[in-house]
Amino acid sequence: MKPSKKEWQEALIERYGKDIYTKITSGKVAVCGLGGLGSHIAVTLARAGVETLILIDFDRVDITNLHRQQYNVNQIGMYKTEALSENIKEIAPFTEIKAYTEKLDKNNYSLLLKDADIICEAFDDSLCKAELVNLLRENFPEKYVIASSGMSGFGDANIIHTRKVSKRFYLCGDEISDVSDGIGLVATRVMLCAAHQAHKVLQILLTEEGDFYE
Repeated sequence: MKPSKKEWQEALIERYGKDIYTKITSGKVAVCGLGGLGSHIAVTLARAGVETLILIDFDRVDITNLHRQQYNVNQIGMYKTEALSENIKEIAPFTEIKAYTEKLDKNNYSLLLKDADIICEAFDDSLCKAELVNLLRENFPEKYVIASSGMSGFGDANIIHTRKVSKRFYLCGDEISDVSDGIGLVATRVMLCAAHQAHKVLQILLTEEGDFYE
């Protein structure tokens, strides 16, 4: 049975306390690319209680995505924006989702990302990664950007980390491996990197500067 919105809110407040609940639920987070990284980032943030997610991807779910992405067999052929929105609503039904089935580039990024406070870059292509990060740092310096670099293969999970590059820019991954190397992307390390990105989002929401110490 679907809970009421009040029951949903009360459950999160019981877990976090009112102050943390208010900070997490107030976040407006964009996820750029909904593949192995982005689909896990979005689902994790929805579970954590982030109430506004901006989802951007132009691609459809393919059978080759299912070994590492948050989609189901019956969603093959669906646009990822539609499939992931559907899945998130099953997990966190009161999440506000703004989904854009478009290829994010220099011509539309300012329109699609203008409402986001925190932006997670989750592309596969290194050139697209660099272009987006450079555009955001140059034109949206007030926004937080959490990007990724290196999470492929079966290498040591413990070398995936989060590094603060500048005041509002963080980089997650091993910063070494490339999707074109060897076996490419597998679920375990991709999920670890996605968790690093999602966790940094929560730390930023809680502390503003993102520097969080127990």
